[in-house]
Amino acid sequence: MAAKAPRNKPQPREIVRQVTDGPYTLTVTVTRDARLRKSVRWTVHEQEIRVRAPQRLSARDLDDVLDDIIAQVLRQRARARKQNDAELEARARALNRRYFNGELQWHTIRWVTNMKRRLGSCTHGGATDGDIRLSARIKHWPRYVVDYVLAHELVHRKYPNHSAEFWAYLARYPHTERARGFIEGVAFAEGDDPDALI
Repeated sequence: MAAKAPRNKPQPREIVRQVTDGPYTLTVTVTRDARLRKSVRWTVHEQEIRVRAPQRLSARDLDDVLDDIIAQVLRQRARARKQNDAELEARARALNRRYFNGELQWHTIRWVTNMKRRLGSCTHGGATDGDIRLSARIKHWPRYVVDYVLAHELVHRKYPNHSAEFWAYLARYPHTERARGFIEGVAFAEGDDPDALI
């Protein structure tokens, strides 16, 4: 009689579907997870929808759940793409090529008016993984500063933190220190903490 595998042993991910999403192809992978009883968990990472499903969920039920997840992801991503800013997209592509060897990937980039304190943000996980938003209040700041904020958020696609590796990678953008000085000056004038802005 064969010994049973430990319950918490990680199961391999298997590709179960590929879905066209505008210019992208999303890969749907499923991992069976013995710790899950009824609910299915999922995240999106770059161009992959990662699904964790209970061991006992039937293939038919899993297909139904995957249909719902995929539909939700496609709706949310389409809505985000409609708001994509073509000029920011072109700037991001140029920065990525010039300073980051074209290594970084994102979903959309846009200006937002509801970001009052922070200068930019980048989503991780969820249906809109890789959506970058920049505060419209910096639109008329010097180009090198806006490009720094954009580069900062792009680098978060590789390092979703402010680790030493993040700062070393971001330093490829040659105006980093100058732009940070500008932001510190604005923060000082407004009574803000510059580290809380970005």
